[in-house]
Amino acid sequence: MTDVKAHEKLIKISNANLDDLPAFVKRPNYDRSKLKAGIVHIGLGNFHRAHQAWYLHRLMQRGEALDWAIVGAGIMEFDKEQRQKLLSQDCLTTLVELDPDGQSVEVIGSMIDYVEISDGNSALIKRMSDADIKIISLTVTEGGYFQDPNSGDLDYAHPDIKFDAAHAQTPKTVFGAIVEALRLRYIQGNGPVTLQSCDNLQGNGTILRKTVVSLAKMSDPKLAVWIDENCSFPNSMVDCIVPATGQMEIDLVTSLGIKDAVPVTHENFRQWVIEDDFCAGRPAWEKVGVTLSDDVHAFETMKICLLNAGHQILANAGEILGLYTIDECMAHDAIFSLFNTVQREEIAPHVDEVPGMTPEQYVQLISKRFANPKIKDTVRRVAFDGGARHSGFLHPTIRKAIANGCKIEGLALVEALWARMCEGTREDRSVIEPNDPSWTFYQQIAKRAKKAPTLWLDETHAYGDIAKDEAFREMFTQQLEHIWRDGVESAIVNYCSNSNPWHSASSKVAKG
Repeated sequence: MTDVKAHEKLIKISNANLDDLPAFVKRPNYDRSKLKAGIVHIGLGNFHRAHQAWYLHRLMQRGEALDWAIVGAGIMEFDKEQRQKLLSQDCLTTLVELDPDGQSVEVIGSMIDYVEISDGNSALIKRMSDADIKIISLTVTEGGYFQDPNSGDLDYAHPDIKFDAAHAQTPKTVFGAIVEALRLRYIQGNGPVTLQSCDNLQGNGTILRKTVVSLAKMSDPKLAVWIDENCSFPNSMVDCIVPATGQMEIDLVTSLGIKDAVPVTHENFRQWVIEDDFCAGRPAWEKVGVTLSDDVHAFETMKICLLNAGHQILANAGEILGLYTIDECMAHDAIFSLFNTVQREEIAPHVDEVPGMTPEQYVQLISKRFANPKIKDTVRRVAFDGGARHSGFLHPTIRKAIANGCKIEGLALVEALWARMCEGTREDRSVIEPNDPSWTFYQQIAKRAKKAPTLWLDETHAYGDIAKDEAFREMFTQQLEHIWRDGVESAIVNYCSNSNPWHSASSKVAKG
């Protein structure tokens, strides 16, 4: 680790300038000109570059996996700008690890190209169909898999899905492009590939399989069978807190003497657990700290139900009270008490331990991670797309609690806080800017739910069978009415005053 002062001369990261970077900056020790592609990754955001790309870079630093380099890809308008920025610096990325005790800096080089964003996704389809590609991985966010919120099946009625089924060779969606690429691979004899989701979804590989196979079946049932029988869809659990890059992050890298248009900051923690199910081979991930496990479900359940759900507990309350970052939420006595109490009393009892980690220990771990003052992870980023995140991260636990007759007061309060946030104003009367793909829809319901709380459960279509449980309906109603009547902090204090005294005492340890 090193703390460095501002440099007068900026070095733009590029292959030609690697040797000119400041001495404290780690850099590739391998010849990037000899790297060969093996992976196409769709969704070249910060998380991928701080996680999967970093693990691959570590292998390359050992002289291994040199034929598994990453080709970036995307289909959104944002991706065009991202592509130009990365290509202008030879697809290199500066990673800054933010440890409470210091920071370390490295430039990683595991990515070598970025596919052109073209009409009908023709360039992406072509690249994914090439014989050298053995893995197609993706991070498209939790809400990007076109799932029906109630059945979990593909949303066949979605306009983009209907379009892709009718125009298979010029699709709009990532999944339509994947299906067409797999059709070409089948026709050309290039063989099956592993399709690897890196999104925060329980059973992410299973969900990806369902999406791809179901879409293929709509236009080519025989292709769907071939995909299902030959391609691999390993489940995985991914974990690293990676804030969005803004001017603050760019200024930080600039102060280190580096010019990087798209740097990435991240916490001093990573975890990746994967099923070892790769039909066309894989890098030796296990050599660089990746856990290969037949029971990914236990790891992902712990992470999603505690860490990802914990993020929502903090962010929704923090947004209403006008806080900016997650570490500020952890420093706020009332919000931290809510986080700590709900986690320990209402979520952890439904989570099984994994090798080397109990649920209680995991709550301690994520409490320290969230409180890291150097990770300026914004409340807004964490609260984005609440419909997908609450459905995926909190609602499974609510269902377990209802089924087992367990405590649900805090979980109902968390859902009420989401409804209150979606109304669109903070307690200081400032406006919360739209922060959900369905913001207008949620906001309209949230405004009416102010007087009739159960409208939120009935009309958002996010709750399914939860909305039918009378005990939960009553508790949710009480919590939302309390929030609107007396404010967020009053509702939290009222809930936490009934918490287990042991948990209150342990909060001092977790927070410190």
